[in-house]
Amino acid sequence: MKKITLSIIALALTASSWAQTLDRSQRPKPGPAPEVKLGKTESFTLPNGLKVFVVENHKLPTLSISLQLDIRQELQGSMAGYSDFVGELLASGTKTRSKDKLNEEIDFIGASISANAEGAFAYGLKKNQAKMMEILSDMILNSSFKQEELDKLKTQTLSGLETSKNDPDAMMGNVEKVLNYTTNHPYGEVETEATIKAITLERCNQYYQTYFRPNVAYMAIVGDVTAAEIKPLVAKYFGAWVKKDVPVALYSEPEAPLSPKVAFVPRDASVQSVISVTRPIDLKPGTQDVFAASVANTILGGGSQGRLFLNLREKKAWTYGSYSSLSPNPLVGAFSAEAKARNPVTDSSVAEILAEMSRMQTEDVDQESLQNTLNYISGNFAISLEAPQRVAQFAINIDRYKLPADYYQTYLKKLNAVTIADVKAAAQKYMNPRNMNIIVVGSKDEVASKLGRFAKNNIITYYDNYGNVIVPSETKSAGNVKAEDILKNYANAIGGEKAIKALKDVKTIRKGTLQGGEITIMNFQKEGGKIKSVVNGTFNGQTMNLNRMVFDGTKGYQEAQGKKKNLEADEIDEAKQQADMQAELHPEKYGVKRSVKGIVQVNGADAYLVEAIDKSGKKSSEYYDVKTSYLVKNVGAGEGENPGMVSEFADYKEVPGTNGYKMPYTMKMMGGEFKIQSVDVNKGISDKEFDVN
Repeated sequence: MKKITLSIIALALTASSWAQTLDRSQRPKPGPAPEVKLGKTESFTLPNGLKVFVVENHKLPTLSISLQLDIRQELQGSMAGYSDFVGELLASGTKTRSKDKLNEEIDFIGASISANAEGAFAYGLKKNQAKMMEILSDMILNSSFKQEELDKLKTQTLSGLETSKNDPDAMMGNVEKVLNYTTNHPYGEVETEATIKAITLERCNQYYQTYFRPNVAYMAIVGDVTAAEIKPLVAKYFGAWVKKDVPVALYSEPEAPLSPKVAFVPRDASVQSVISVTRPIDLKPGTQDVFAASVANTILGGGSQGRLFLNLREKKAWTYGSYSSLSPNPLVGAFSAEAKARNPVTDSSVAEILAEMSRMQTEDVDQESLQNTLNYISGNFAISLEAPQRVAQFAINIDRYKLPADYYQTYLKKLNAVTIADVKAAAQKYMNPRNMNIIVVGSKDEVASKLGRFAKNNIITYYDNYGNVIVPSETKSAGNVKAEDILKNYANAIGGEKAIKALKDVKTIRKGTLQGGEITIMNFQKEGGKIKSVVNGTFNGQTMNLNRMVFDGTKGYQEAQGKKKNLEADEIDEAKQQADMQAELHPEKYGVKRSVKGIVQVNGADAYLVEAIDKSGKKSSEYYDVKTSYLVKNVGAGEGENPGMVSEFADYKEVPGTNGYKMPYTMKMMGGEFKIQSVDVNKGISDKEFDVN
């Protein structure tokens, strides 16, 4: 008891002492920024010019090897995208190893080895360092590009481009490239179907032979190793790499607009807009402005505590999130502030983004916000040091950008020296709302006309998904045509009431390609509201189940990637409608309200645009050809910030064995084209197909 009493007294005395010496009205001053410990770094250069940096880190018995080329390649022009294929081709086999053999050896040692257009990376256990070095050098020095591998890459890329045509983020990315950098700069080149189809194996080989040279290469090795230990291995496997003069391309210097420019990218049936307020900036890595600019950007929109997020999401509830980014670059950097906002508040969101940028320029940030931001950036920097590839990049950057040897060791000291005045100066220099490209992807009819107020002379320039200037098609009036009339005409076009009511069960099998794989879609429908959909894919000779949905008329489940989940209430409502083979005859049954929005162009032909709103308020869009009355396109309701799936239908034909019932034999979705291989109608599908137990 005595010991306890003494302890309590001691604590009381200590507390009293604190009360006498601590002024709680004053915020404690931050301590000095620590010096960053990156580990011992040594370097050496091979006779062929390869510069090697070794960063010791003996915490784990692992090793990473990062190879990076310091190049300025020529413009890709009519074959834009070919350099991206080079990395894939480097990993597709060498003169001594097939692709399968290469993958087998990498898997055997449990390593990760990859390549890209400007280098390669390997990571694995220290005990396998010689094997890793051997495989990596074989890929770089003895690559053997094959036409069949290039053809696969082209097919996969074309499939992805098809998907991205209506993806708002991809559309935005392309237009940002063109407006910020122009097509006369490598950062402004955009891949299209035409450029991908034009790529040749010869052009890829030419890139490889021209730029993959040791005299423009850096190698950073990080891990449980010393320079003395690893140097003989580097010399053994990379010493024979032949050096050669490498051309350095010159580009035009991108410039920000002199006054605000509004660019609009029309996207059918968008219920929300993707917004980017952006411009190119001249901010080189390692310059003093990098620190202040990074702090200013973080305060503006660097996370959930950024002003954009707190304003547009927390205060206004107009978006799921709003952020900004600022990227230094040795050629040309970029700033952008972004958000995804509902159609009715798109213009207001743009106004608030510009207002927050202006506020950064005219008002001083408070000391507490500045210190919190410095702490946040410091913490992220410390976490980044745990990644060997990041530490390797630091070693390369010091030489490549001619930075002081202690640049990263003193990074936190320089960061914490940023002042309130520095932040305002950086905002004034890099975030001027009066010389920005204001880009919006969304519904032209609902949004575009409201954006003119942000541009000089109220001018709005329209672009397609690849960044080409266009004259947008106008939505024409549909007159007195009603949605129910369009649905009746569609039902008649696909066979009429008698043919539709004769359907008891239908089984269809569609096949197509997607992302380089062969896809099979099997669909079963049976009276009583039963439906089953199975999607299988074959990739590299291996077949797998990608998705399965089964509904027995009352309950059901969906299974994807081995995970099974029961259908929820809204999904059950949707399944009931999908299962109904006679849904066209009674559209009012499912509580969907349809309205005609006008006539638009779909693949060069006029189509009625019909907006459909289900019981939960989700909006989708249906397009019916004016001449044929066929459903030619559907844009599903999106979820949150995810856009709805776009499906196109063509090649309507009468199904054999029916009384004139027609189906679209070609369907495009997710970047793939799927054609009907077989249709069985009224053949007596067993109820076992719809067993959900």
